[in-house]
Amino acid sequence: MSSEPVRRLSPEDYLAFERQAETKHEYVAGEVFAMTGASARHNVIVVNLITEIGVQFRGRPGRVFPGDQRVAVTPDGPFYYPDLSALCAEIRFLDDRFDTLLNPEVAIEVLSPSTEAFVRGVKFSHYRAIHSVQEVVFIAQDAVRAEHFVRRESEWVLSDHAGLEATFELPALGCRLEMARVYDKVEGLPVER
Repeated sequence: MSSEPVRRLSPEDYLAFERQAETKHEYVAGEVFAMTGASARHNVIVVNLITEIGVQFRGRPGRVFPGDQRVAVTPDGPFYYPDLSALCAEIRFLDDRFDTLLNPEVAIEVLSPSTEAFVRGVKFSHYRAIHSVQEVVFIAQDAVRAEHFVRRESEWVLSDHAGLEATFELPALGCRLEMARVYDKVEGLPVER
């Protein structure tokens, strides 16, 4: 998310604006923020994640969405574009435009230096407020590391996964992520010792 608000809008005006915009914008408390471009590392990691989860969904319920899928925290916002959102439940959209997802079960963000504080703070608190969200994953792009948060009744439990040998389950999706596959073809990472 950019740090510069574009303008203050109602949720309805934001959706009308966003549906006509050539670039993506997120919406928080009436403010609209232009999305910035991503690095090659970021994009390779996102493609790897979508591929890995998508393959595991073959022949069974489950959908995985890239960062172009808008997610609503509530019908009135905030509205975000997670790097990846996924669910196995029946999909619910905000309206008959089918462009704003209401019920993701997992949100994954690939952390960028310019947005990491916002993602870990405000955005993470909003993801946790979505009743359907059972897991949130933060993926580093400067090291082989994933932080996996799982909802356990009224609390969130963190597990940390580092190194190419690490694997972890996404219980809400019935999927398993292998860090070697998540980071496949990601260049320029520090050599592990």
